[in-house]
Amino acid sequence: MTASTPTRRSRRGHGRATMDDVAAMAEVTKITVSRYLREPAKVADATAERIRAALASTGYVPNKQAGLLASGRSNIVAALIPNLSHSIFGETVQALSEGLQAAGFELLLASTGYALDREEEQLRALLGWAPSALVVTGRHHSGGAQQLLLDAHGAGTPVVEVWDHHPQAASPFAQVGFDHGAVGRAMAAHLIDTGHRALAYLDSGVDADFRAHERGAGFAAEARRRRVRCQTLRAETGDPFDAGRRAFHALCPSTKSPPERPSAVACANDHLACGVMMEALATGLAVPADLVVMGFGDFPVGRQLQPALSTVHPPSREIGRVTAQLLTQALASGERPRGTALPWQLLARASTQRVC
Repeated sequence: MTASTPTRRSRRGHGRATMDDVAAMAEVTKITVSRYLREPAKVADATAERIRAALASTGYVPNKQAGLLASGRSNIVAALIPNLSHSIFGETVQALSEGLQAAGFELLLASTGYALDREEEQLRALLGWAPSALVVTGRHHSGGAQQLLLDAHGAGTPVVEVWDHHPQAASPFAQVGFDHGAVGRAMAAHLIDTGHRALAYLDSGVDADFRAHERGAGFAAEARRRRVRCQTLRAETGDPFDAGRRAFHALCPSTKSPPERPSAVACANDHLACGVMMEALATGLAVPADLVVMGFGDFPVGRQLQPALSTVHPPSREIGRVTAQLLTQALASGERPRGTALPWQLLARASTQRVC
């Protein structure tokens, strides 16, 4: 009996296609396949097309563990984000992923739920993958998480804190973001400059939402500086639209006359602001004639309300894009990334328009 001649090299015992299989089918070397997987733009179009067809036909999946054992470091960048359901964080993640993929890195993502202890646990788990770089949200961490970040930083792993830029805090890590206290001060200044002397800030009800609290502190500080009355209220946790509706009744109870209640309310995010505004309209208060409302985040829903919601547009996507750029440069050069302050924009729409 004559054995048939195989058309390509046999697969390993685990049954998975190998790079040899792909190279044989595409009629190229393993080095060319490897180059295509790392930097596809550097492979000629005709060759790349044959490799793509071979990858699809064989179902080949790169063995990342083998590369990790050989190099001691993966091509993974690990990122910890507070909440993936927020569109502002989603835009950051998308831009970060796109920038990293273009340079041959993949994003490993975890959501902390604004919990410092959970961030520490997830960070410890992610470090087990030997990521090439770490991205964390904000500069506030538990003691254990801070030590893990310092250890990684000391071992040469780039660490970037996103959605924050606070050089006065003397963080050892690069920061890509903006000063939330400055945003809060600008929100208060906008309301005061449009003639309001009784302000309120509806803060996030989440204890570890430090950036919202910093905006609130900046808001109150500006009100004090301008000698304007200001109160701060923590929203309830849960659905932010419902929390905003309930907070309206605490800020503007029916038992208080207009001089005793705030004439302008700034909120930690647009969803809270939408809840406040919808409840005000439902109870017969006109916005902005009786109450002006503004938010933070520039969520699409705020633009659709009538009147449209005044807000602050944060550089959500730019944070991801710049972070990816800084990390890929740092990983290529071996130098530590430098922090970058990014601009934000206060959008004065109809909900805070001066009414004569």
